[in-house]
Amino acid sequence: QVQVLESGGGLVQAGGSLRLSCAASGMIFGINAMGWYRQAPGKQRDLVAMWGNAGSADYGDFVKGRFTISADTAKNTVYLQMNNLKPEDTGVYYCRAFDEGSGSAWGQGTQVTVSS
Repeated sequence: QVQVLESGGGLVQAGGSLRLSCAASGMIFGINAMGWYRQAPGKQRDLVAMWGNAGSADYGDFVKGRFTISADTAKNTVYLQMNNLKPEDTGVYYCRAFDEGSGSAWGQGTQVTVSS
């Protein structure tokens, strides 16, 4: 079983930046991908960014060049650098890891609040 732990959320003013971290641990056979999702109150959980072990990176349309996902494969960790944050970026940010042997696992989430 894979465990996922997020960190780095907090309160920031509009236009500011935050860096989120997500580390996978436990019974890891090989991480195929790790992604960030966010969920605002009363809304569905949307994909923010996805990193693939072939070096691919995909983003939700609303990111529009403001966010960057990167990975440290030796640490089974991905990072989400978020710049030019907007109040509508507020929500709980969840990380999901996809392991080739253990399947997928979600983290508990980290709160990001952007004040106007």
